[in-house]
Amino acid sequence: MKTTTAALKRLSAATMENRSWLMEQFPPYFFIAMKDEPEAMAMLEREMATLAHNRRLVLADRDKCLIQALPNVPGSLYDTLRRIPEREISYAMIAHSESPLPGSDRTLEIQRFEFDRKSNKEIQDGGDVVIPAGIRAKVAASLRQSYPDFVMGELDRLLRMLWLNNEKYVRMAWPERVAQVVNLYQKGVKAGGLYLDVEEMEGGRESRIHFAVGNPPQNDFLLQVMEVFNRLDLGVNRAYCLTISNGTHPYFLGTFYVRRRDGHVLSRDSELFSRLKDELCNTQILATTSIAYRDFVTRGTFSGREGSLINAFIAFTHTNLAHNQPDRFGLDDVKSAFFAHPEIALQLAELFSVRFDPAVNERATRYAEKLEETERLVSDYNTGHRYLDEVRRAIFRCCLIFIKHTLKTNFYVLQKQALAFRLDPSYLTELGADFTSDLPSALPFRVTFFFSRFGFGYHIGFSDIARGGWRTVIARNGDDFITNANTIFRENFVLAHTQHLKNKDIYEGGSKLVLILDAGDLQRSGERDQEVLRLYKLQYGVANAFLDIFVTDHGVARLPAVVDYYREDEPIELGPDENMHDAMIESIARISKERGYLLGIGIMSSKKVGINHKEFGVTSTGVVRFAEITMADLGIDMVHDAFSVKFTGGPNGDVAGNAMRIMLERYPRMQIRLILDGTAALFDPQGARHGELSRMLLKEDLDGFNPQALHEGGFMLFRSGSRTEGLKTLYRKVTMGADGLCEQWISIDEFSREFGDLVFTTEADLFIPGGGRPETIDAGNWERFFLPDGTPSARAIIEGANSFITPQARELLQKRGVIIMRDASANKCGVISSSYEIIANLLMKDSEFLADKEEYVAGVIAILEKRAADEARLILKRHRESPARPCTEISDAISTEINGHYARLFRFFQGRPELLAQAPFRRVILAHLPALVADKALYRRRIATLPQKYLCAILAAELGSSMVYRGDQETEFEDILRLHIDRNFAA
Repeated sequence: MKTTTAALKRLSAATMENRSWLMEQFPPYFFIAMKDEPEAMAMLEREMATLAHNRRLVLADRDKCLIQALPNVPGSLYDTLRRIPEREISYAMIAHSESPLPGSDRTLEIQRFEFDRKSNKEIQDGGDVVIPAGIRAKVAASLRQSYPDFVMGELDRLLRMLWLNNEKYVRMAWPERVAQVVNLYQKGVKAGGLYLDVEEMEGGRESRIHFAVGNPPQNDFLLQVMEVFNRLDLGVNRAYCLTISNGTHPYFLGTFYVRRRDGHVLSRDSELFSRLKDELCNTQILATTSIAYRDFVTRGTFSGREGSLINAFIAFTHTNLAHNQPDRFGLDDVKSAFFAHPEIALQLAELFSVRFDPAVNERATRYAEKLEETERLVSDYNTGHRYLDEVRRAIFRCCLIFIKHTLKTNFYVLQKQALAFRLDPSYLTELGADFTSDLPSALPFRVTFFFSRFGFGYHIGFSDIARGGWRTVIARNGDDFITNANTIFRENFVLAHTQHLKNKDIYEGGSKLVLILDAGDLQRSGERDQEVLRLYKLQYGVANAFLDIFVTDHGVARLPAVVDYYREDEPIELGPDENMHDAMIESIARISKERGYLLGIGIMSSKKVGINHKEFGVTSTGVVRFAEITMADLGIDMVHDAFSVKFTGGPNGDVAGNAMRIMLERYPRMQIRLILDGTAALFDPQGARHGELSRMLLKEDLDGFNPQALHEGGFMLFRSGSRTEGLKTLYRKVTMGADGLCEQWISIDEFSREFGDLVFTTEADLFIPGGGRPETIDAGNWERFFLPDGTPSARAIIEGANSFITPQARELLQKRGVIIMRDASANKCGVISSSYEIIANLLMKDSEFLADKEEYVAGVIAILEKRAADEARLILKRHRESPARPCTEISDAISTEINGHYARLFRFFQGRPELLAQAPFRRVILAHLPALVADKALYRRRIATLPQKYLCAILAAELGSSMVYRGDQETEFEDILRLHIDRNFAA
């Protein structure tokens, strides 16, 4: 603000007055922050008077910068942000004058926005930077003085990151401001990506809000934050906000100086600050695109918390009703029920609050009264529109059942990024057969519903100790989302039930966690690169929500904000599955250990300290063993005889890729005639060349196969690399003819028809579905699997992928002579391996496991080979004894027998824990474990330290499976009779 005497003489009197007024009204930091914009400041000094009759004065408007001055009115910043939602803000500064503008009753507001966000790759590739020593020293001194709990060992890394994101900010800002930013980032990371704090400023007029959010939910996140301040009648006097990348995802770092518009102080213990905390944290869950937010929250009908809860009600009721009756209970039907009657939605939200808000007194009495009142409201619902009333009454009744049967929730946990609701599965019985008749008849042990702003889903488990994969379905357009939302509950239920049948050989029952991610808007706006960030946001939020309710002390949820009606420990293992990346797997294991979950890193099969399924091919080990034994029963020795096979699932996939690897190593005369994956289809009548397949196995998708390696008559269809001609999308087809390769570009109709036909029409001895969507072969298309002469296109099917064939289609195919080894048997070895990985986590330190990993894994693979062979031989033995009985039915019967034994034995050992240490039962436990544990005294001694539930479950699993696989019912019955006689009939 200094200038020469000559220049001062040239300034008009008005400009000088404006400059003096600005110097009086704004703090010194404002001028430091604007030092790099002298032209903007000069315009402000010169033109400030125009704000008496103009709504704004634009001081700079460039591609990467917008600065404007305007009279401060309530919501002025909110209004500006609504005008620039499509621009990614990297830096925002908002400042207000202390007094009104001359001649006005409004203060002056300065808004500065920069649009220069750095990508994750730019930060990753940033290389070495040199922070000026003076800047570093001043920032370090400020941190020591103002933030003594800051971990100084991270200063250089965080300063480098901030420098790479915004070098100008680090150079220009006060050291105190830079210290504030790096401290806020560190606290945000330590808090798991969501941190909020308040400081009351000297004098009591202002409060300073610090707010950090990892991977903020949308580009215009600042707009949603400002809407919260505006809705709660809090004026933002100053604000400094940075959005930076840490090399993995963005991070929002905001400091807001706020005042209550009613003149009172925003104190830390005030009711208003409690609401502010709740609303700011709720921005992670409440989607700004939702009707609840747009039409009800912003207008004050719902609070933000109520908006989130009602959105969760909608998702739950839709997914529980639509899978059976999609035409009556579509998503729009469910939404209209709640939003046409916001008073009923709020009544249901209030009932939920009385049941779960930890601040409620006399809960039991108040809940009983509110429940009776709400049940009466729902049952009496009548608008005179008979059909619509029946539909909406069923919707409200489903929501009521949801509230009544929820046993615990993290809804009242403040710092959360997703909601979790653990339900008593008996809610399905109350819901009734009209809505559950399409589900397997077994009732789960638990159902847990998860809801996030970007998606929702369920964890369904069929026993106390449960294990199963976590898959996320990505919906990239509206049709995908509606289709998957309609069926997600049934698909999850069937997968979990199948997993329970599959888990018969281990101590964990079956479960499955399935989420749907709504990414349709990213596709529409061309932001597909944001899809991974959204996927991480959903999965990270759900993982923490899971831990909010399942981390317990003596059986009771540890967090005081969780009202727990269940009050037992729940050991649940979440194996990774579709669309879960290695980084997320490691993060979930880490936060589970940090937060004190009873399984620690055992919650999730690890990629580092674990048995990597893809690396060791554990699932495929069982699939190939089943194939070998089944084909031998059909008269084909796969080691010595020529045979042909077709695959769904590509060479880079875990199941199909490893099955191909194992089979190429073992069976030199094998022909792989068909491979289908998401990128391409390969058909070769003489079999894909082994050398080219070996080159790319477990490294490339199928579109990386060199078409020059095809035999004559072979062809490839490429889903990747499509091109557009006019309004048509064309796909490449390459065919090997007598004269070499021929390339064609075919329409989407031709591509879809050829691609879809191949799995049915390609002839082979063996079919291994090792990938692809569930229910690809169903009751409507199963007959296409047979050739014109009536013979099947493959004599045997070994299901490497879950639910690739529907139960009805399986039955019909087997009646026509196809041998099918179903998923619950054939691909069970992946989950068995994961079970032994969890045991390793419980018995060994990380360093011990890594040191003994090779020997431990060898022992696990030996167990896998044996478990697969035991079941395959038993299925075929029973099939030979009863040829009319399908192999899949026999498989289910075996699983049911073993699980029945397991349940009875588990209850028995829980009631007789003294038996666990006795020699006969200890022998059984050792027999269940890999040889390394039994052979090495260090690990053998630690078996006694396993949780009692686990020891009971291991005994039940090993005895239950051996009684079926190796049992002789007549001999065992004779033994029981002899024992009974010895006890009751004296000699």
